[in-house]
Order: sequence, then structure tokens, then C-alpha cells
Amino acid sequence: MRLPVTVLVLTLTLPLLGAIVSVAAPRRAEVLVRTATLIMVGLAVALTAHVALSGPVVIAIGQWMPPLGIELMADGPAVLFLLVNALVMAAVMLFSLKPHGQIGSDNRLVYTFRPLLLLLWGALNAIFVSRDLFNLYVGLELASLAAVALVGIERKRDSLNAALRYLLFALTGSLFYLLGVVLIYAAHGTLDIGLLTGQLGTYPTDALAIGAMTVGLAAKAALFPFHVWLPPAHAGAPAPASAVLSALVPKTSFYITLRLWFEAAPGAAGEIAVNVIGSLGALAVIYGSVMALRQPRLKLLIAYSTVAQIGYLFIIFPLALGAAAEASESVADAAWNGTLFQALSHALAKAAMFLCAGLILEAAGHDRIDRLAGLVQVLPMTLFAFGLAAITLMGLPPSGGFMAKYLLVSASLEGGVPVWGLVVLSGGLLTTAYLYRPMAAAFRRSDPASAAVFQPVERWRQALPLGLAIASLALGILPGAPYGLMGGMP
Repeated sequence: MRLPVTVLVLTLTLPLLGAIVSVAAPRRAEVLVRTATLIMVGLAVALTAHVALSGPVVIAIGQWMPPLGIELMADGPAVLFLLVNALVMAAVMLFSLKPHGQIGSDNRLVYTFRPLLLLLWGALNAIFVSRDLFNLYVGLELASLAAVALVGIERKRDSLNAALRYLLFALTGSLFYLLGVVLIYAAHGTLDIGLLTGQLGTYPTDALAIGAMTVGLAAKAALFPFHVWLPPAHAGAPAPASAVLSALVPKTSFYITLRLWFEAAPGAAGEIAVNVIGSLGALAVIYGSVMALRQPRLKLLIAYSTVAQIGYLFIIFPLALGAAAEASESVADAAWNGTLFQALSHALAKAAMFLCAGLILEAAGHDRIDRLAGLVQVLPMTLFAFGLAAITLMGLPPSGGFMAKYLLVSASLEGGVPVWGLVVLSGGLLTTAYLYRPMAAAFRRSDPASAAVFQPVERWRQALPLGLAIASLALGILPGAPYGLMGGMP
């Protein structure tokens, strides 16, 4: 059992060590980062395989069990997110090995971008395996600070304004979350999720604590109407940073919300509360999709698409914790598995899309949709990757997005609440409409003179988003392995 424990520890410590070493040894930073990235992917694959074959890996730090000590656990959902983290981060790291127009000088790449990305990687990994509500707070703060710095890394007025707005929402969300942590500890004397199971919801202040934490996490996850920081942040950040901010960062807050409601306080959910959360998710799907239809820039279109896609995740609450779940246990399981498929497939597809947007920005010098005619002649691989990612977001077979939407619609119909299924299907149609715009523009014929303004981009960098897009399809083609790790609702 020592080997999997060592692997889990390395997934948390290696990114932090890499961040320090990349600053301390800048001349060897490229080789070190490439090596650390490949090792991290290998560790994530090994840990996922072990959990699939032998069950969760649990560590009591310092050999002290909760409530005296802190416990880390890599179970099925945790290792799935760790693996997707590794794939997305590896693609972004390799994408940014060389300085380019979106990051700037080599010094900024070595001393700022890479260390921040590695710090964020370590913080995200820590969040997915932590079982202590205060440790989760620490991980959230580290992730938020690194993400804010990545948004403002270009030091332009728009990016700095977006970073400050993001910081304001992140800090406000953290304060609400911390308020809930304080109330829970005052009432129960522990913050371990396992020990809180069955206790949370029995004390008068528990409802206030859960509500405050949920509001704070919703702000960090950019759930409507707390989404206003997200589109400017993506528009101002370099494309590699946007890939991480969209694909991974909001998922951590949502993941904590799942652990809080489904494990720590499974019996504390009220019908009104879960329907309110689900309604906000539905509004996010519709609002984000409509706004995406109206955007003139590709990065803003993808950013508002993220607002919509995050909304799907929160539909799990009325389906798995509301009256619908009382109809059959399979309703809750389908909602749980469908939501995890949505989170994982969206992470891979959206990271691919933002990397594609970055390549288009480099080739064209802009990302205006109405000026992309003829782009397919210069970046066919990039457009192919974008199209595959679009299939996942639209929910077409055989993608992971199809599995997600199929399970969510099935849960809504079986649970007797078809309105949530209607939201999912409507969102899919709107997604098709707004993703058709850049694809149609890129495939339009253009005059030879206008086509000449596009600059070539290295093929190996175009292959990175293609790999992520293929991985998002693989979730639907080979769903058995991830489905088994999801394990149904706790």
C-alpha cells in the first residue's frame, strides 16, 4: 500500500516543487517543466488505475486520524478529476513551452506563467483529495490567487481590470465559505467531511452555514448571476490561461459543493433550496447560450459558453436531492453520473477550444468571428479539433457530452420532472447555434489576398488541442471505465 500513497503525495508536492525549481533554475526551466509534466501525467494515470482496481487511497497526515488529524482520500471521482487535471495542464504546459504573443517575453514565461500554472496545478490537486473543509478553503485560496495572477499576466488595462473584478468575487466567495466553516466548527467541533456525515443539518446554525458556503462556492464557480467576472477574465487572459480557468478552476468549487451537499449533509437539503439552485443552473444555460450567440469575438463566445455549460452541473441538485430522486434510486445515480460526465467532458473540450482560439489569434492577429474567412486553409488541424470539441459541447454521439446529457435527460424523465430535461435539450440546440458561427466563418471562401494575412502555426502545437478534443470523445466511446469510477451517488 506504500506505493499508491507515495504516488498521491507526489501529485500534491511535485507541482509545488516544480514551481520553485522553475524560478530557481531558469536556464533549465524548459527541460524541468517538460519532465515534471510527463511525470505528473504518469502519476495521475497510475493512481487512477490503482483506484479502479483496488479502491480508494487514504492518507492520515502524520498518522493522526480525524478529528485530531487531516485525512486525504483519492476515490473514484477524485482520481477522474486528477487525471483530467493532468491532461489539460500537460497540454497547456507544452503549448506554452516557447514564448509567444499571448504571454510575452521569455522572462515572463519563466518567472511568472510557468510557476503560477504549477502552483495552480498543485492547489487543484489538493482540493480534489482533501476531506477537511478548512483545507479545502486553503486550496481554494491558493487556486484563486494563482488564477487571478494568470488573468492579469499581460499587464494591460483590460486584463488588470478583469483580474481585479475576479479577485473581488473570489475574496467575497471565500469570506462566505469561511463563515460557513466557522459556524460548522463551532457547532460540531470537526471539519472532516466523513465525521460530519449524519451530523450536519442537526444544529440550528447548520442551514445558515451550508447556505453561506454554497453562495461563496457559486460565486467562485461563476454560476449565474455570479458569472459577471468570468467573460472579462477569459477575454483578458492569454489563451493558455483561459483554457485552465474555464476547464478546471470552476470545477473545483462545484466539486466542493457536491462533497458538501451529497456527503457532509445528505439529509439537510430542502426542496425549495435544491429547486432554486437548479433554476439558477437552468438560467445559466439559457442566458450563457444567448449571450454566446451575440459575441463578435471567438474568446468571448467560448467564455459565455462556459457560463452555460457550468449551468448544466447544478441541475443535479433538484434531480438527485429533490422529489425526483424519491421516485427511484436510479434517478439520483443517473443524475450523479451524468453530472460528472458533463464536468469531465466539458473540461477537456473547453480547454481544447481555448487553445484553438489561441492558435487562431496567433495566425490571424485577432479573434473576430466575421474576419475568419479562409482560416481552414491555414489551420485545418485546429479547425478539426475545434469541431470535435464542439461535438462534445453540443452533446452529440459518441462524445462524453452525449453521455452526460443522455443521463441527465433520462433522470429528469424517470423522476417525473421533464422540465430539467427540456433545459438540457434546449441548451444543446443553442450550443449548436452559437458554435456554428465560427465554424461557418472559418470555412467561408476568401480572396487569395485576404487569406495571405494568416500566419502559419507549428503543427505540434495544433496537435495538443486535437488530443484533448479526442479525449472528450473517448469519454463517450469508452464510458465503462469512468462510469465504474463514478460509482453512483454517495
